[in-house]
Amino acid sequence: MMSNNFGAASEASSEKLPEPTGPDVVQPHALIDDLPKQLGGGVLVPLKTTLEIRQDHTVVRAYITRAPTKAANDIITMLRTRVQETNSLPHLRRCAKPGDLPVHLKAQFMNETAESRQVHTGKSVWLYILLCQESECGRDEILQLLSEVEGLGNNVFLRSIPVPLIPPTSQIQAAMWTSQFWPCVYRKNNPLGPHPALVGRASEVMKDETGLWMSLAHRVAHSVHAAGMGEPMGCVIVQRENGKSELVAIAGDARWHQQPNRLGTGNPMAHCVLRAISMVAQKLVRHERTKAGLPFVQPTLEFDCFEDKPLVEEERMLFNGEHPNSEGYLCHGLELYTTHEPCVQCSMAILHSRMAKIVFCHRMPLTGGIASEQRGENKPELAEYGGGNGLGLFWRRELNWSLLAWEWEARDKIKHLPPVAHMAHA
Repeated sequence: MMSNNFGAASEASSEKLPEPTGPDVVQPHALIDDLPKQLGGGVLVPLKTTLEIRQDHTVVRAYITRAPTKAANDIITMLRTRVQETNSLPHLRRCAKPGDLPVHLKAQFMNETAESRQVHTGKSVWLYILLCQESECGRDEILQLLSEVEGLGNNVFLRSIPVPLIPPTSQIQAAMWTSQFWPCVYRKNNPLGPHPALVGRASEVMKDETGLWMSLAHRVAHSVHAAGMGEPMGCVIVQRENGKSELVAIAGDARWHQQPNRLGTGNPMAHCVLRAISMVAQKLVRHERTKAGLPFVQPTLEFDCFEDKPLVEEERMLFNGEHPNSEGYLCHGLELYTTHEPCVQCSMAILHSRMAKIVFCHRMPLTGGIASEQRGENKPELAEYGGGNGLGLFWRRELNWSLLAWEWEARDKIKHLPPVAHMAHA
């Protein structure tokens, strides 16, 4: 199920985003009627992608030249007609005045010759021009093309400098690269992850409700833990559509249910995320069988490894509802709120079910699959394990789906959960 469909997935995610016309209306349900005081209560922090963490400083070499201002247009026209891929560095300014160069380039060029000092002093009529990457055109060919421009003559100025290959992801980074390499422009996009406007709109719509859904996820986590069924972990699935947000599924961890001896990590198929997705799937199966005039009967199993039937009261109160999008893909466009960062298994289940967004509250530094940071190396309590992998599965070009992801930094309104072992898989 692997394909290079990153762009299509990005577009699908953006289509589900409503315009920021105001907060959505939370549909009433007995599970949340006593939780209005929990609205807000935290901050949504968008996650960084693996590319943002690891590849935001790829440097290539590019040619620059120097010419009188009146010759600049001729050079740029020549580049467009004679050199291939001249727009491969759109985040870098094509022309720069001598005074706008980074300090180290200014000092280097100004002190080369008497002519250079004259270019950099007084009211200059010269411009420095970014030509292209070294890989796009040979030095001799560039020199030949420049020698044909009127006013440059045979003494053509041509230098090679390092420049950032990938556009900056913030105004701060653009300013830093301007001082280090060449005048740089931030175009309010993100080549290494979801577009900032996409994340901003989604955050604005979700921010006032996240505390509510996360409070509910914490509630079911407490319930399953108190019943001895699983670790104190829980999750909630929500549909957001046409200005309304509605509960779809809720599940707690049940890895120790039907496990008389608590050995190893428990039943991996009974993690709260997998249970919640499977409960949504059961709603879909019920709908399809009813539509076809077939009965829906739960199988009687001596051991149910998926544990996708309700085990605690919170789950029972929501289990028999209808699937929110019965004619579509399993979890397309839905949102998942979970107490702990999902493990790799659950992260891939979230992707394959076509979830649109995920928010988690507690990071799992060693076993989490959503966040991208290499975590744990500098924490003494995690040193013996070597740190986490930082897989960042929420936004990977090589996977066949992408979703938006946040960490939720809660304030003190939610009842704290018992600690979970570092090596536990959420």
